[in-house]
Amino acid sequence: MASGEDDDPVIEEIDVYLAKSLAEKLYLFQYPVRPSMSTYDDVNHLSAKIKPKQQKVELEMAINTLSPNYCRSKGEQIALNVDGTTYEETNTYSTKIMDKQTFTSIQATTNTSRFAAAVFRKGELHITPLQGILQLRPSFTYLDRADGKQREREAANEGGDSSQDEAEEDVKAITVRFSRPESEQARQRRVQSYEFLQRKQAEESWVHLHYHSLRDGRSEHERQYLYCQAMDASDNSELVKTPKEYLAMLMPPMAEEKMPTGPSNVLSMAQLRTLPLAEQIKTLMKNVKVMPFANLMGLLATGIDSTAVLRCIQQVALLVQGNWVVKSDVLYPKNTCSPHSGVPAELLCRGRDFVMWRFTLERWLLRKEVAAIIKLPPEDVKDFLEHMAVPRINRGWEFALPNDGNFIKKHPDVTHRQQMLWLGIQKSVHVSGEQRLKAAQERARLSQTSLQHALLAKKREAPPGSDVQVKQEPLSDGEDGEQPMDTSSATAASLNGGVNGYSGAGSPASEHANGTAPPAELRDFVAKTFKKDSVLTLSELKRLFNLHLASLPAGHGSALMAVSDRMLQDAILLSQCKQILVPFPPQSTAAPDEQKVFGVWETGDALDKQHRRLLYELFSSNFRVRRKVIQTRLAQEFGDDLAKTDVDRLLKECCGSLSGWWYLKGTTQS
Repeated sequence: MASGEDDDPVIEEIDVYLAKSLAEKLYLFQYPVRPSMSTYDDVNHLSAKIKPKQQKVELEMAINTLSPNYCRSKGEQIALNVDGTTYEETNTYSTKIMDKQTFTSIQATTNTSRFAAAVFRKGELHITPLQGILQLRPSFTYLDRADGKQREREAANEGGDSSQDEAEEDVKAITVRFSRPESEQARQRRVQSYEFLQRKQAEESWVHLHYHSLRDGRSEHERQYLYCQAMDASDNSELVKTPKEYLAMLMPPMAEEKMPTGPSNVLSMAQLRTLPLAEQIKTLMKNVKVMPFANLMGLLATGIDSTAVLRCIQQVALLVQGNWVVKSDVLYPKNTCSPHSGVPAELLCRGRDFVMWRFTLERWLLRKEVAAIIKLPPEDVKDFLEHMAVPRINRGWEFALPNDGNFIKKHPDVTHRQQMLWLGIQKSVHVSGEQRLKAAQERARLSQTSLQHALLAKKREAPPGSDVQVKQEPLSDGEDGEQPMDTSSATAASLNGGVNGYSGAGSPASEHANGTAPPAELRDFVAKTFKKDSVLTLSELKRLFNLHLASLPAGHGSALMAVSDRMLQDAILLSQCKQILVPFPPQSTAAPDEQKVFGVWETGDALDKQHRRLLYELFSSNFRVRRKVIQTRLAQEFGDDLAKTDVDRLLKECCGSLSGWWYLKGTTQS
């Protein structure tokens, strides 16, 4: 041991002193984007400010505009973009050229207890603890101001839609809400939120500082505080430790590691597998919400019979597109209520079952459409969709998992049993006519013979309909014997009504089944006409039909000579069109045929169909609509990314404008 110490002798001993004068005021500035040999010591510092609690610093430094490396035209352009052409005291660049630059700091580390600044003088080492280590980088907030100016100029230049010469009013919807008492858990979430932290940081005011250069007399005076002012050892008790204490500081004893305890409502996989099989499946489905059967088998212990799993899964979940979705009554037990709105569990289960049922028919849903049907608060509707779907921009909510066709083929008996369950659930939820038709077609595909009677019964017990409101009017006295089409402009003939102008028994599909479908020439004419004009009244279509007949050569079109109103409307509905219930004002002088408005429903583009559906919904409750209302509704449904050109094209195809109001084509009243 002695020989080892002789091989490594002590060369020099240095006294270490702890300086405390600047212990709470000393910051280390770092400039990561600046080379170390190129400092800012000789740069003119225009201003400096600090937020002590946040340890945030801003420095404003001058830029040498006379340097050969400075592009004057760029500097003038930036100043013009930021401040504009006006001269104001609040301008960022008062000289109309970018002549300064702002540096903003971020904390390099939040724990500086191991860092200090040291000064060596006359064999003594003086160390001062650091209050903070800050990295300063150039700030580009002036670009945000330039963007703001650009948006203001664009808004001022637009000032409305000059192409349509509209004078629209600025209408704002006001929503009144009553705040509920805030729970302790909600308060903690709010306090920890990013928005709350940003607001708290903004509340701290800036402390403006005076900058002194490196060679300034005040700087020299302050540097003296880096040396320990009291050289007496009694005042440096922090550095007077016994060897045992010093060793304990260098190598602290190992603390006993405690196993983390999870929340009471969370089970590990090892704990989960100690439960009965039914409880395992229920717990998994309650947490995952939607899962393919193959994934469920992978989470359970090996060796479990799939038949037993199928028997248990059907007690807590329902089959949707070949995947299992947890039942509503598992998530919302009896005598509970919504954590968002306080809605009883019974209504929540009914609304969620409707969403699940809709996903058995289609992969996409619109939240606004679902909310309008089930009449529940938006927070609860969003919860339902998040359980089993994912949002897609401008398209709605898509079912979370792909259709599991393998499970459906492998287990046809389970699939058929689930279909029967959905048939029972369907009776307890709100179902529109179009949705009933889709469900009936699906059931007929699975069991055509046994389910055709149910389809006919549903058509009899509930009036068919669609998402767009449709006129329902009594049948005319002459329904059994159709008369040739009346081509007069204003007749008092009674209107053929029902869904899209028909009763359930006299729909185009039933007439087609009876062999009285419109002739092919008529359907071809109607289809071509609606390709040119997306929206037409029955009166306008009859006028165009008469012109078409007049243009035919002699001896042609004999099948079109005895076309009735009923047959013409059949042809319209068979051409992917639907009737729109436009609420004409009581003082309207429009003839009955002019009040029958039809619009193209299917264009082959799913997104265009959704746009048209929303537009038709607006005109189903309003005779005329402001453009801003249409844009707002489309933006709420499809987001702010909706292009203005798409709105213009939709309005041009379906509507006309008069005195700042928009009307469906053919409904404008002079």
